[in-house]
Amino acid sequence: MARLPTQKIRELERRFGEVEARMSAGPDADTYVKLASEYSELQPLVGEIRELAKAEAERADLMAMLADSSTDREMREMADEELKALKAKIEKLEQQIEIMLLPKDAADERSAIVEIRAGTGGSEAALFAGDLFRMYERYASSQGWRVEVLSASEGEAGGYKEIIATVSGKGVFARLKFESGVHRVQRVPETESGGRIHTSAATVAVLPEAEDIDIEVRPEDIRIDTMRASGAGGQHVNTTDSAVRITHIPTGLVVTSSEKSQHQNRARAMQVLRARLYDMERQKADEERSQSRRSQVGSGDRSERIRTYNFPQGRVTDHRINLTLYKLDRMMMGEIDEIVDALISDHQAGLLATLGTYDQA
Repeated sequence: MARLPTQKIRELERRFGEVEARMSAGPDADTYVKLASEYSELQPLVGEIRELAKAEAERADLMAMLADSSTDREMREMADEELKALKAKIEKLEQQIEIMLLPKDAADERSAIVEIRAGTGGSEAALFAGDLFRMYERYASSQGWRVEVLSASEGEAGGYKEIIATVSGKGVFARLKFESGVHRVQRVPETESGGRIHTSAATVAVLPEAEDIDIEVRPEDIRIDTMRASGAGGQHVNTTDSAVRITHIPTGLVVTSSEKSQHQNRARAMQVLRARLYDMERQKADEERSQSRRSQVGSGDRSERIRTYNFPQGRVTDHRINLTLYKLDRMMMGEIDEIVDALISDHQAGLLATLGTYDQA
């Protein structure tokens, strides 16, 4: 069992007490908001720390009772049973505190931009991209998040060649960030008369939504082109030039948006551009911090095959953690918590293993 960092825990408790005292003293509104934010962040962790201290005190009392030769047999048996329960409780609390003390991803609490693109497989890949989008859309709805499509290019037989959407809410990126990568599907297409199983793929990219303070996009670094919007079935043919393409000259990134409003297109394209630039900065920082280490749930490489959806067998397999679930129909309805939780747990286990034991002061 890893030992907890006692000095850090004492410092957290001291800081929590200080924040409580300052909030009670009636500071000005701006200071109070900052203190309240810190308080809400520290409160769950300090609550667990105090619960652990209480459990350890109870354990000490029980052990003293057992060490006392005057304790009768019945009391000893009761103390033994309580000690077993306390041991399990203490181990669980220590594990929870360890996880809560792990370095936080600064983007975890943010909303996200989800980009889904059809890969190999033609029309079937576009249909699968549409299925994936609806899966995430249903999941978002179950979490109370809001989904807004920024741009979409429909496939000839349905689905999407590409669809980009914002998913807004608290903690979106933390729950969806491990969805980035290549998703492979194995199924019999509706148009396939011979009943042969086809394999196709779609790529998913989940980017934390960037704020203005994260990324400065200088006017001289971008080129904005307008063009006539076009869509499936001649959509927008009679509109003025409204589609917008923004090129970020230093990186070569190109973002387009082709809805009806040119003003809205420009805003949406800039939103996606900022997210992609922010993601590039994050990945660069991750590389610099850990050139020789890769997260157990994958590097975040968009070309990495992460999951296979096998419809004939009703199973889904996440290749990063060797997890197979025979509930594909429920997953496609948006019930993806089990696989998301498993990926997060595996990531946390990888962080704990990488960090090793804490320094004791």
